[in-house]
Amino acid sequence: MPGTSPTSFVPRRLAPGDTLRVIAPSCSRSFVMEHDNTRWINERFDALGLRVQFGDHVDERDEVDSSSIDSRLEDLHAAFADPEVNGIMSVIGGFNANELLPYLNWELIAANPKVFCGYSDITVLANAIYSKAGLITYVGAHWSSFGMRDHFEPTGQWFRQATHELSWSVEHHHEFTDDLWFMDQDQREVHPTQGPWILNPGKSSGRVIGGNLGTLRLLQGGEFMPELAGAFLFLEDDSATNIDEFARSLASLLHMPGAERIRGLAIGRFQFASQISRSLLELIVAKHPVLAGIPVVANLDFGHTSPMFTLPIGGWAQLDTTDGKVRLDFAHQSAS
Repeated sequence: MPGTSPTSFVPRRLAPGDTLRVIAPSCSRSFVMEHDNTRWINERFDALGLRVQFGDHVDERDEVDSSSIDSRLEDLHAAFADPEVNGIMSVIGGFNANELLPYLNWELIAANPKVFCGYSDITVLANAIYSKAGLITYVGAHWSSFGMRDHFEPTGQWFRQATHELSWSVEHHHEFTDDLWFMDQDQREVHPTQGPWILNPGKSSGRVIGGNLGTLRLLQGGEFMPELAGAFLFLEDDSATNIDEFARSLASLLHMPGAERIRGLAIGRFQFASQISRSLLELIVAKHPVLAGIPVVANLDFGHTSPMFTLPIGGWAQLDTTDGKVRLDFAHQSAS
C-alpha cells in the first residue's frame, strides 16, 4: 500500500551560522570533483552564512560511481542524528538512491527534523521521507549546483526562500540554460524562454508532491509513495526522456489510487534533447479525463535546466492562471 502521507511538519528554517551536512545518497563526490567548481560553491554558501561539512563516506566510489548501501545509510543517518547539523544536502543525483529506502530509520528522521534538499534521483528520498516521516523536504539544487559560475541566479534565491522562509512566490525567469556547464564554464549559451504554457486554465491549491517523474515512478505501488489525493503534482524529466516515455510515465502515475483527486499539474521545462514541444504536451494532457477541470501548466523553471526553483515536498502550492498569467505561490502550511 502507498504511504499515508501523514500530517506534515516544517523543519526549522536555515539561518546564518547554521551547519549544512553534504552527503552522497547517489553518486560520489569524487565523481563530481572530476570538474572542480568548489570555489564558487564555497563563495555562495559563505554568502548565505552556512557552514558546510561533509559525510564521512562522500568520496567513496565504486564501479558505478556510487558507494555501498551501508556507507550511504551511515552518512544519512548520522546527518539527521547530529544535533549540530541544521540542514542536509545531496552532492549530486545519480540512479540508485532508492536502494536505501528499505533500511532508512524513519523514527530517527521524524525525531530530528531538518532541511533535506536535492533533486533528480533524490526525488525518491524527498518524497519517501515526507510519506513515512511526515517531514517536509525539498526537491531543489544539489551542493554541486552552487558551482555554476554564471547564470546561477535565481536558483540560489529560490533555494534561500524555500529553506529560510515560510511562504514565497516564484517570479518566472526570462531566460534559461541547458548545457553541461560544469565541464566548461566559459562556453555557455543562454536562451530566451517562452514563459509558462497554460495547458488548462484555472486556479487551485494542494499539497506538493513530485520532482523527477522517472524517479518518482520508482515509488509506485510501494509503502514509500505519498498519497496522491489532494496533491498538486510537480513533474519534470531529463534529456533521456522523449514524448513517448513521458506520456506513458504520466499515464502510469495517473492510474494510481487517489490520482482522480489531484488538484493540479505543473510540468517543468524539458531539455532540448527530449524534443518535447507545447503541442505534444497539449495532446497528451487532453487525453486524460482526470486532468480535465484542473489547472495544468508547463515550461516552468524547475527540472534539469537552469534556473530551477525549489519545491517543498509536503508543503503547499497555489496556482492561478487568471487573465492568461501564471501566478505560483508556495507555503509550508495551508492557509485554510
